[in-house]
Amino acid sequence: MVKELSEMTLEELWQLFPIILKEHNPEYKQWYHAEKVNLIEKFGKQIIRINHIGSTAVEGLIAKPTVDILMETSADSDLQEIKEKLLSMGWLLMNSTDSPKFKQTYNKGYTKMGFADKVYHLHVRYRDDWNELYFRDYLMENPETARAYEKLKLSLMAKYKHNRDAYTEAKGEFILAVTEKARKKYGNIYA
Repeated sequence: MVKELSEMTLEELWQLFPIILKEHNPEYKQWYHAEKVNLIEKFGKQIIRINHIGSTAVEGLIAKPTVDILMETSADSDLQEIKEKLLSMGWLLMNSTDSPKFKQTYNKGYTKMGFADKVYHLHVRYRDDWNELYFRDYLMENPETARAYEKLKLSLMAKYKHNRDAYTEAKGEFILAVTEKARKKYGNIYA
């Protein structure tokens, strides 16, 4: 009998959902837009801003085949209502924190048999000038930096195929350095 995802250890989940990198799929943009429409229909004016973030937002970049969406809401939003609506839409709450800033992460497309055809991560946060927006924009405008990021990810995949936390942590220094360059270049465009 196959365990439910909620019954699996972190190590079992990492085995079931290894780090996989694939060539850019032009359909990622369509996947994002379909979910964006669903979210806007469900939440309307509760959404202050919504963006496609992560490597799948950067045309031509090798990526985990997971579409990341940043959905920003106001600080006076009813977070329990948001959670209930997302759960009713088939999203699964992965984690939630209030400190130092409110962040919730949901996923869709993870099954007890492995990845579904379409996989998503939804990052719900209060509106702010999030690093992910600057990093994405810089990669889009600087192909040489995108290629360096791709090379780093490929090397890390080989080392951390079954350890998502270590994979993410190992990218951190690169991402932070690029984000700092982006913030200098773009100023406070997302503030």
